[in-house]
Amino acid sequence: MSEQLPAAFIGHGNPMNALSHNRYTDAWRAFADSFERPRAILVVSAHWYVNITAVTSMTLPRTIHDFYGFPQTLFDVQYPAPGDPDLARRVVDVVEPTYVGLDADSWGIDHGTWSVLVHMYPNADVPVVQLSINAELPFDYHFALGAKLNDLRSEGVLIVGSGNVVHNLRLVDRHLPGLGTDWAHRFDDDVREIMTGDAAELGRARDHADYTLAAPTPDHFLPLAYVAGLSAAAGRPARTLIDGYEMGSLSMTAYEIAGSATR
Repeated sequence: MSEQLPAAFIGHGNPMNALSHNRYTDAWRAFADSFERPRAILVVSAHWYVNITAVTSMTLPRTIHDFYGFPQTLFDVQYPAPGDPDLARRVVDVVEPTYVGLDADSWGIDHGTWSVLVHMYPNADVPVVQLSINAELPFDYHFALGAKLNDLRSEGVLIVGSGNVVHNLRLVDRHLPGLGTDWAHRFDDDVREIMTGDAAELGRARDHADYTLAAPTPDHFLPLAYVAGLSAAAGRPARTLIDGYEMGSLSMTAYEIAGSATR
């Protein structure tokens, strides 16, 4: 395949989106319907945040329910997509000399991935591989690693970063459905200006006055660094797929990096 598939950052928000149909999940499905079916999907999920860079290489990844306090119906969700050991090995090759380990048995498909893919590819018939976020390495490492992955987009691989630009669970206010606080808007708006302008400048968002509120831990923000790296490598700015807020302190903003294989 010579056409380049799009890439995306998805603000996945509440795991209950897996069971919902709303304007966010409709946007994710519309995005998947806008281009040809990928050969495989590579996801950088906020929920595989560990002390090593690794890629899942099992043939049958398990569905991971990495949360608590939700209804049993959410724990009953299975996403039995196959893995892709060949893609995992290709990831190792394409990012050299950066080290990426092959994970044959410890992880699988976490909810940052399946809560989105159940809407994009509900039949779970596209192979899925996850790339971990190395918690010990700085922002610039993740941005550069994302840029190295860009070649995969011409090989039929859809690359998705799954996190949230604004993600502060301590400040969640359930009395603010569909709304964001002033500081959440400020940070999200300024990140949007960067991503739709020059994504190579995303690192300066860490100096924003509201960064520590928006990203008290970096796990949900760092998947965006990978998509920013892809944007820089492709020489294409991001386009906003959808935006919005939930419970005051969660941004649902999603971005697309356009490809050349569209329907």
